[in-house]
Amino acid sequence: MDASRFTRWIAAAGRFVLPPRCLVCGDQGNEARELCRACYAALPRNLACCGRCALPLPTPIAECDACRMASRPWADLWVPYEYGWPLDSLETRFKFAGSLAAGRVLADAWMDAGPPPSVPELLLPVPLHLSRLRSRGYNQALELARPMGRRYRVPVNHDVLYRARRTDAQSELDAAARLGNVRGAFAVRRVPVQKHVAIVDDVMTTGATLIECTKALLAVGIERVDVWALARTPLPGGRQ
Repeated sequence: MDASRFTRWIAAAGRFVLPPRCLVCGDQGNEARELCRACYAALPRNLACCGRCALPLPTPIAECDACRMASRPWADLWVPYEYGWPLDSLETRFKFAGSLAAGRVLADAWMDAGPPPSVPELLLPVPLHLSRLRSRGYNQALELARPMGRRYRVPVNHDVLYRARRTDAQSELDAAARLGNVRGAFAVRRVPVQKHVAIVDDVMTTGATLIECTKALLAVGIERVDVWALARTPLPGGRQ
């Protein structure tokens, strides 16, 4: 048994011996989850948002100003949470601190949010560049896609999309720079037989990455591309 599998086995065994503790506040977990009742209840649902890009808004609308000005190439999207406390704390641990336990909590919360608008034939996680995958050790989008695939009985394939070139971290760029940073950065390694797919990501900010992934899939003949993201970042300063 390799070291990573042994570590996961020890962690799983520990959950049967010791009561889980909340990864956010340290209180007692709830229903064998590493998240307490209060922190679970505080996860910010994205119930009022733009219907095309999921931007959190005071009231739901079909299309925000930004979507009227720029095309959103996906057919539909599902983004059940807003990127705010305590979800952002869990996401930071998951994405940047190597906490797969935080990823399990986030995946469970996603599945608790209710069903997607429609179920695709295939789930495709947003790929990492090989250099970033090596440094992080896992692809957070793939870790979220796998339990979603099991829940909805949809296959997950991480070899369809790939990063054709390395890009700067999107979190360090403004909206305009994000678009240029990922333009043409994604390609399709092999065309799947499925014609209705959903791209899976953890956090949607401007949508630049998801736009480029969608365009790459449509260009090779995929008939319908949906977007599934766990959370959507609000505008700077909150809802407007």
